[in-house]
Amino acid sequence: MSNSPSDGETVDSGDGSEPLRPADHVDAQPASANGLAQPKLGVVGWMRWGWRQLTSMRTALVLLLLLAIAAIPGSIVPQRTADPNGVAQYKTNNPDLYPILDQLQLFDVYSSAWFSAIYILLFISLIGCVIPRTKHHWKALRARPPRTPARLSRLDDHVEILRELPAGADAAASAVSAIDLAQAQLRAAGYRVERYDGRGVASVSAERGYARETGNLVFHSALVGVLLAVGIGGGLTYTGQTVVVEGDSFVNSLGLGYTSFNPGRFVDTNALSPYAITLDSFEVSYVPVGEPGQGQAGSFAANVTVAEPGQSPRDGVVRVNHPLAVTGDSIYLMGNGYAPTITVRNADGDVVFREDVEFLPKDANMTSQGVIKIPDGLSEQLGLIGFLYPTAATLHSGAFTSAYPSLANPLLTLWVYAGDLGIDDGTARNVYALDPSGMTQLAGKDSGTEALELEPGETVDLPRGMGSITFEDATANGAAEQVKRYVSLSVHRDVGAPFVLAFAVVALLGLLAALFIPRRRMWVKATPGNGTLTLEYAGLARGEDPVIAAAVADLARTHGASLPAETPEPHA
Repeated sequence: MSNSPSDGETVDSGDGSEPLRPADHVDAQPASANGLAQPKLGVVGWMRWGWRQLTSMRTALVLLLLLAIAAIPGSIVPQRTADPNGVAQYKTNNPDLYPILDQLQLFDVYSSAWFSAIYILLFISLIGCVIPRTKHHWKALRARPPRTPARLSRLDDHVEILRELPAGADAAASAVSAIDLAQAQLRAAGYRVERYDGRGVASVSAERGYARETGNLVFHSALVGVLLAVGIGGGLTYTGQTVVVEGDSFVNSLGLGYTSFNPGRFVDTNALSPYAITLDSFEVSYVPVGEPGQGQAGSFAANVTVAEPGQSPRDGVVRVNHPLAVTGDSIYLMGNGYAPTITVRNADGDVVFREDVEFLPKDANMTSQGVIKIPDGLSEQLGLIGFLYPTAATLHSGAFTSAYPSLANPLLTLWVYAGDLGIDDGTARNVYALDPSGMTQLAGKDSGTEALELEPGETVDLPRGMGSITFEDATANGAAEQVKRYVSLSVHRDVGAPFVLAFAVVALLGLLAALFIPRRRMWVKATPGNGTLTLEYAGLARGEDPVIAAAVADLARTHGASLPAETPEPHA
């Protein structure tokens, strides 16, 4: 035999190279070589690589975590779709920070570009995970249980029992009979079974637990359903806010009833459900004076009358966290306050303004602030900033405050400004704020003239002989209290909510199945001998199954107890 190396091999030449090393091995390359020649993926190769990374379960979990983290700002910063007034207030309180957060779309988190990107990538990733796994699972469901291993003793969970047969018994027939019994028992326990008899040995192979993978696929498919329900349902959802004073009505129409309205991209604003809600009364209870927590609100209830086309008016109550359902819309109680009725007359005694003005609460005792704007009917435009004290009290400094939120001693004070209100050019202005720049203060604050003070039913003269203003007593018109109250309502229609709930329940059931249903394979083999029958029981867990050993032992015990009485000799 020749000792020369074969083609492609080298021998030890004394320079330290390894014998029999392939000639094209990297160590055999000349020192001038630039290294290994890596295959080029190309555009298609990189796209396949990117698709595999995106559709991996690890990426789906990371994207799901990112989506949860990305949703956090939506619960910290007010959102335009849910709380437009809160966004406006945030802008007023944080004028420097607001533009930065607005550029980052933090006031529109759930419709922002970055949140949508994570949402879409997660959607694609889940679909890319589910479809291939579903195909593989379907093939596995239709496949036969695997053939019984030749040496079951190599499995960790294995029990072998030697049984002595009665004299003259047919060992081969006893083996078949024992496996028939095992097959029936395994099938009754929910296993898929398959017989593998041959070469004098009878055996049955069984497996179960495919519901574990089914649950896993159901869980991920339900997550896709949740994403679809949120995405499509969000486009069909709308949220609106309105303010209703006692005795007034709200009409579900974009041009009539809403102070703000945020529709989804698929909402037809001209086809809103027609109905009207009248605020009959607003009931609120406060902790009495002298008791712990005095002045704290105990309950709120807006008593309303709902009118729907073709139906008789019905009564309803809107409470905090207990919305009223009307034709698919949910009516939520968001806030409340006082709305004093103000009448302004000019110097000739003609009424130029008469409205219920909503005052915004500023503290727990319902000290409230409101703005009155009178653009026409007087010698010049007039703006008034009012302060309502439900239970007026005087501080040591001489300033007024409210000692209790209920109407025990109501008092209204007014600062008066004359000049240009800034509304003639058509620029939209906040009805709850007054810009006094360019106006002259006639009463209150630093004007040198005391602020106007009125109790319900009182009338005082305006400065410069411009006319008079009256704080109307609402009880004169049959109201329960001297000052009317108003409520802030949020009208919300969420088409996708039932579907999100349904998919979430399905996802939970699928997750429970994936976590708690064990997937395992079991085998029973009977080997006939000379007057003996060797029975082997073995199990193999497909995944984590801490009770597989106990399952094998139970099978051996149950099966052995069902066989004809003979003397078993357990081995291992």
